[in-house]
Amino acid sequence: MASITDVCGEKKEKKPERDGGSVSCTRKTSKPSKMFKILETQGLIVGKTLGSGSYATVKSAYDMNRKHKVAIKIINKKKAQDEYLTKFLPREVEAMQTFGKHYAMIHFYQIIETTSWHFFIMELCDSGDLLTEIKNRGYIEEDQAGQWFIHLYDGTKYMHSKGIVHRDIKCENLVLTKQNTLKITDFGFAKKITKTKSGTTVLSETYCGSYAYAPPEILKGTPYNAELADVWSMGVVLYTMLYGSLPFDDCDHKKLLKQVQSRIVFPAKPEVSKCCRILIVKILSRVTERVPLKHLKADGWFKTQLNVKTFIKNAKNVKEEEKEGELTQVKYMEEDADKDAETNKT
Repeated sequence: MASITDVCGEKKEKKPERDGGSVSCTRKTSKPSKMFKILETQGLIVGKTLGSGSYATVKSAYDMNRKHKVAIKIINKKKAQDEYLTKFLPREVEAMQTFGKHYAMIHFYQIIETTSWHFFIMELCDSGDLLTEIKNRGYIEEDQAGQWFIHLYDGTKYMHSKGIVHRDIKCENLVLTKQNTLKITDFGFAKKITKTKSGTTVLSETYCGSYAYAPPEILKGTPYNAELADVWSMGVVLYTMLYGSLPFDDCDHKKLLKQVQSRIVFPAKPEVSKCCRILIVKILSRVTERVPLKHLKADGWFKTQLNVKTFIKNAKNVKEEEKEGELTQVKYMEEDADKDAETNKT
């Protein structure tokens, strides 16, 4: 068992094939003021930085057109690796174009592309991510964890129904709203599910995501069913919520591989019901024995959580079906930014 801080906080996490690798490009990019001018022409007033990586930054902003706050993921093309730009970025855009509005998914409003940047305009969740919430509380009580796990289930089920797998489900990529709803975000590793003529899922061979949330088949480097890999990651999230720590230590790859292929060990504290522990065992099992997503609803603990009154109270849209999305795409010439900014002043 590994502490959240050890694996997710203070050290740089190792990844099989991460899109946020070291930056080899040392060219100077355009001045930030140019970037802000471009966003201002689209009615976006940029605020504070919410997070940043090697070539991507997430900022808050006020959207004057929609009359509310939004989040903007800013991707610097000049710093990003070629593999990300040619392989992962198009898949992320395709995923955003595929999704409509679902209560357990971050809503996307607009994609703006320029010579130097990609801007993803999306819903802002002011309550932060699940990892931070767990750190602040120490652990999440079972009824609350159950509510959020059902939200995660609904969002993942929706994604899979649209033919998309996430491949990087983890606490950092789950955000919370003021209405106590958990939403899935960050589709940098998402890809379309490919089926054969007989309807069999084509196995994935790109080993991406985070070691601490990866199933044995990915850690062993064998082709894997990405839908079942998402289910495994959901189980790691559930365990982490309940116990305030990750079930596996990713500091040593050989040790990690041995752990994920062994029966899961539960600490004595905090106390978690036997029914819930049984479900975690069903999920964190070898791929041939792992419970598929479609069978989770038949689990006794899952059914119990659906009947918790606070879940019904706090998740008003739990039965809400998909709505039509309103994602728009704009290609913008950077040299027009100054001209448009002057026009807006007059």
